[in-house]
Amino acid sequence: MQRTTHRRRLLTRPVIVSLAAAVALTATSCAKSEDDASSDPTSSAAADAGQKVAAPEPGGKTCTIDAYDAEKLDLKNATVGFSQSEKEANPFRIAETQSIKDEAEKRGVKLLTANAQSQFSKQISDVQDLLAKGADLLVIAPLNSDGWDPVLRAAAAKKVPIVTIDRKINARACKDYVSFIASDFVEQGRRAADRMIEATGGKGEVAILLGAAGNNVTTERTKGFKDRVAEKAPDLKVVFEQTGDFAREKGQQVTEQLIQSKPGIKGIYAENDEMGLGAVAALKGAGKKPGDVRIITVDGTRNAVQGIVDGWISGVIESNPRFGPLAFQTLDTFTKGEAVAQDIVIEDGAYSADNAKSEIGKAY
Repeated sequence: MQRTTHRRRLLTRPVIVSLAAAVALTATSCAKSEDDASSDPTSSAAADAGQKVAAPEPGGKTCTIDAYDAEKLDLKNATVGFSQSEKEANPFRIAETQSIKDEAEKRGVKLLTANAQSQFSKQISDVQDLLAKGADLLVIAPLNSDGWDPVLRAAAAKKVPIVTIDRKINARACKDYVSFIASDFVEQGRRAADRMIEATGGKGEVAILLGAAGNNVTTERTKGFKDRVAEKAPDLKVVFEQTGDFAREKGQQVTEQLIQSKPGIKGIYAENDEMGLGAVAALKGAGKKPGDVRIITVDGTRNAVQGIVDGWISGVIESNPRFGPLAFQTLDTFTKGEAVAQDIVIEDGAYSADNAKSEIGKAY
């Protein structure tokens, strides 16, 4: 199968709209962390923390059942298969999976789930198994961006539509998959750079704890950060980059190495909260004090936001994992024969010393 990378254009000054309005617009144009500080997810703050969607770009590409060569069906009578990519030892994955389960239950939709345990070969076999068990629709949180040909062929043979969330696959929109729902990762990197520039005064040496290799999230969060630093703060130098695989333990190990090799490091950009929390642990172990090294992270977990309150983290750029309502609404709209956007971009918030304490209830 020939594959092409479908790249979305970045939005400028996106307008936030409600989920229902976003759908109308598109039609017309993990085990918890040991020190988890989460509060009651049914609290009003958590209830208000659902995903919001940036208004579609004028002329943005859409997808319909006819264009995709699928068949109309009633979502209530369908079976949806959900493939989670990573071990649920990460609050992002815990919240993401729970959101999918909650929305399926709310809608009375039969849901089949599988977890690849951070093994790409297992994820491929997981999705093939979901198809064999009778999934009429698929929601996939991909581990990697490449290597999906076997799944795409199998789904196409059964005319099973696919919606991907949080990471992109390198395939053809509205041919191999219907829609990609995620944050603007380049913009997340830019916003993280803005926070780092503010926290460091735009001078000194900083490090990047890279996410896992082989997916668009790592590539785009890195690009956004480095491009913005080069543009706005040429005296802020990225002198260290190493993967922490989006894992807390690996983030701690890499930061321990960083402290040894670059003792004068002024800031650390961790491409997710778990690595950032690992960096905090390493700094504590080295006898550092809060604020000695400025840490900026991406995600919005309770523990990272608490890190801001405690003075260890200087800023957190949100990446909202609550995909359930939006994923199912996209499937519902599509299977009714209405158009949906090929790229659905979420508008994320941010946490700083100004709002961390008052808004920690919105974190996950």
